[in-house]
Amino acid sequence: MTRPTPPSPPRPLRLGTRRSPLAMAQAREARDRLVAAHGWSEDAVEILPVLASGDRIQDRPLADIGGKALWTKELDAWLGEGEIDFAVHSMKDVETVRPKALTIAALLPRADVRDVLIGATRLGTIPRGARLGTSAPRRAAQMLNLRPDVKIVGFRGNVATRLAKLQAGEADVTLLAAAGLERLEQTGVGHPLEPGEWLPAPAQGAIGIECRTDDETMRGWLSAIDDAPTRAQVMAERALLLALGGSCHSPVAVLTNGSDMLTMRAAIFSPDGIFRVEREAEFAAGDDDAAAELARRLLAEAPEAVSTYFSGPPM
Repeated sequence: MTRPTPPSPPRPLRLGTRRSPLAMAQAREARDRLVAAHGWSEDAVEILPVLASGDRIQDRPLADIGGKALWTKELDAWLGEGEIDFAVHSMKDVETVRPKALTIAALLPRADVRDVLIGATRLGTIPRGARLGTSAPRRAAQMLNLRPDVKIVGFRGNVATRLAKLQAGEADVTLLAAAGLERLEQTGVGHPLEPGEWLPAPAQGAIGIECRTDDETMRGWLSAIDDAPTRAQVMAERALLLALGGSCHSPVAVLTNGSDMLTMRAAIFSPDGIFRVEREAEFAAGDDDAAAELARRLLAEAPEAVSTYFSGPPM
């Protein structure tokens, strides 16, 4: 049954976002898609930026200071207090378990999922002993698995900050998400790594929009811009993560293709990159049990050097 179209908003809708340039670009994309879908004027949505803890604290690895919640907790509080009507997130930064009072009501069409290598043309041309600047366990472990001679140095900050650090010589190469560069109109930077040789992060390239679960009107408006193939892929990847019991310390990479039928290729690593366990599965969209089964297969085959970084399925 088709859900009836909710009435136009009686006041500007308040969209919460982080303040970083990339987050603001994602908020503008979300606003533009929403107003276009309903034939509203641009001023029907007001963008309200918040300084997230993850943006404020830049001198320590994310995993050491609270994990992914540092990207969402301020926006969660604003939603709960009614300060905003909906919030926009990079889905790879959203915790796997979310408050029941909040709902991911829309996922925008997924952008390029690849990572971009900056400072070398491809993995094989990185000089021996070069320093990779990253704070992501997945990127560090996957690089050490493929290039054990590379040294890892801590690197945090937004896109401009990390590019500046690279330019200043704090590292020789770094990796950034192609989707983020595209949204910042910096597509000429670096060289994309094909997923056949380099797996992306879970939910990379996906923008999620969250609102209060009990706000039926807002959920109705947002349903108009929910992209079904992106939802199928991202929710499957989040089901895999949940079953792995991973944290910000857990090196995990995954690539999912398809819409009605999904093909998921996933890998988990030891942080030093010595061990890599990789498997693939095909299943129907919405079959979270199949994604969880793939996670269980990975954990069953993983040596302790890998499995110790995953707690397994929730009890």
